[in-house]
Amino acid sequence: MAGTTLHLRSECKPLEHRSALTPTIVKALLDAGYTVNAERSPERIFEDSEFSDVGATLVPEGSWPTVPTDHIIVGLKELPEEDFPLKHTHVQFAHCYKRQAGWDTVLRRFTSGGGTLLDLEFLTDESGRRVAAFGYHAGFAGAALAIAAWAWSLSHPPSEPLPGVKSYPNVDDLLTSVKESIASGTAKNGGKPPRVLVIGALGRCGKGAVELCVKAGLPEESIVRWDLAETARGGPFPEILASDIFVNCIYLTSSIPPFVSPASIASTADRKLRVVCDVSCDTTNPHNPIPIYSVNTTFSSPTVPVDVSGTEPPLSVISIDHLPSMLPREASEAFAHDLLPSLLSLAKRGESRVWREAEALFEKKVGELPAL
Repeated sequence: MAGTTLHLRSECKPLEHRSALTPTIVKALLDAGYTVNAERSPERIFEDSEFSDVGATLVPEGSWPTVPTDHIIVGLKELPEEDFPLKHTHVQFAHCYKRQAGWDTVLRRFTSGGGTLLDLEFLTDESGRRVAAFGYHAGFAGAALAIAAWAWSLSHPPSEPLPGVKSYPNVDDLLTSVKESIASGTAKNGGKPPRVLVIGALGRCGKGAVELCVKAGLPEESIVRWDLAETARGGPFPEILASDIFVNCIYLTSSIPPFVSPASIASTADRKLRVVCDVSCDTTNPHNPIPIYSVNTTFSSPTVPVDVSGTEPPLSVISIDHLPSMLPREASEAFAHDLLPSLLSLAKRGESRVWREAEALFEKKVGELPAL
């Protein structure tokens, strides 16, 4: 155990303030005999000193490529788009197992360097449920941002999109902002609060979106909860276009009919839909059930307009792929807490089902790479 070193890398994605490991979890790992090196980070919600205070060794930001190959690199979001081979074992979200754009390039970096990817998205327990996920906070933040975009669109022309947003120190501050958006939007909407339709409402992500709506004070009749039963008939769904806000929270595993499409938008004369928040963010997935946009948005530019051919009202999409970073401290603490039992078995991952299956999945995906 003493020989197992975890290297917590600094995240490089703009405005990514979360951390795969928190000071509390680092302390638990150190107590269990691991060595933890933490890169200094200007973006991380936790101060560098919070890690050193519990016993982690602080190392320079971006130093992970040069550390010994037996060190396990732990991070959250995908690595920068570079081409040098990856020689370490990486524990992270790589977003390349569903054949997203560039998936083969990502995997070839591992094969060329002899490294291994243990993708956090696919760590599951015996029942197939993910051992740790940011879904709840993604849905919570996504619904909050969608309400803000809805209120903004009612008082600003399409030429003035929703300004950039930043993270919140805690849930209470976020809820205060959302309540202000609801009040201002409702006043501009003839006294009617937004009707929010959440698809995937029974999952982690959907529950977060629904809970945001409830805690923000939306009346029950304004919160529409859909899951598999409601979508079984296949889309497109006119109910989406009859809502003010649509929050997509499904976990996409195969091709399904689109929930909303350019054709369904064009054929609906009385559309109310103003904002789509695609929390699932399968932007480059060939089976994306919301084929009305083609780019990810960012916290600095949260929305992308949809071509509605001059019809009203204007429509925009939010497709930020790290929404939980709006609540970075709480999201990180919850995720790392759930991940800890698996991390404690990482030193002997050959004896741990969750890590054996993660490595087997990596080998399977490597085997699907097209020939060069």
